Amino acid sequence: MARSALLNVMVQAALKAGKSLGRDFGEVQNLQVSVRGPGDFVSAADRKAEKIVREELMKARPTYGFLAEESEEIKGTDGAHRWIVDPLDGTTNFLHGIPAFAVSIALERNGEIVAAVVFNPATDELYTAERGGGAFLNDRRLRVAARRVLSDCVIGCGVPALGKRNHGKFLVELRHVMGEVAGIRRLGSPTLDLAYVAAGRFDGFWEAELAPWDMAAGILLIREAGGFASDWDGGAAILEGGAIVAGNEHIHKALVEVIKRPIPAK
Repeated sequence: MARSALLNVMVQAALKAGKSLGRDFGEVQNLQVSVRGPGDFVSAADRKAEKIVREELMKARPTYGFLAEESEEIKGTDGAHRWIVDPLDGTTNFLHGIPAFAVSIALERNGEIVAAVVFNPATDELYTAERGGGAFLNDRRLRVAARRVLSDCVIGCGVPALGKRNHGKFLVELRHVMGEVAGIRRLGSPTLDLAYVAAGRFDGFWEAELAPWDMAAGILLIREAGGFASDWDGGAAILEGGAIVAGNEHIHKALVEVIKRPIPAK
C-alpha cells in the first residue's frame, strides 16, 4: 500500500511511541505482583509516549495544532490542521497487564478527519487510513463485516467506569442490545473497538461520554472500510457530542434504533 508523506510521519510517531510502551508494558507485568503496584509507572509511561508522539509530529509539521489527553491543547498557526492524539488508549488494561491498548493518532483538516493511525504494540497490529484511500491492517485492506441482522452480530461497547455518570442509562441500553444480538464484547479501549469494527471483527459498536482522541482515528478507519459512524441521532457531530454508533449500513441503522428505545416506565 502507498502512503502519503503525512501518513508516514504519523506511522513513524506511533511506532516509536509504541516501542516505548512495549518496553514499559513488560515492566508493568512484573510490577503487578508488587505491593505498591504499577500506577505511577503507567502514568509516566503514558506521558512519555505522548511526548514522543508530539515531538515527532510537531517536528514534521510545526504549524499544526495538537490535541491530546495528557496535555494542554496547542493551537496551530495555520488554522486548518490539528493532530488528535491518545498516546495510550486502554490505560486500565495496560495497568493490569492486559494486551489490549493502543497509540491513536488522527489528523483533522478543516474539521474533517483525513488520516488515521492506530497501533497496538502488544500484538504488532498497525491500522492506517487516509480519506479516499481505504483502511488497512498492516498491509491488508479492511472491510467492515457484511452481516445484515443484529441476531447474527457481535457488538462492542464501552462500560461506564467508576466516577462516570449514567450507569443506570447504560444498563438499560445494554439490556435492549443484549436481547437483539449474538454477543456483546468490551475491550476496554474504544480506539481498538472501532478498529475492530473496521476490520470486521465486531459488527458494530456504541459508547457515550468519549473524548475526541478516543474516536477520531477510529471514525476514519470505519468509514474508509465501508462502514458508518455517527452520533446517536445519526448525525455527524460525534467529536463534539462524545457519543458514537458504528457498523455497516444495516447494523448501524438497527443499532441506533435499539439504543434509543425509551426507558421503560416503572
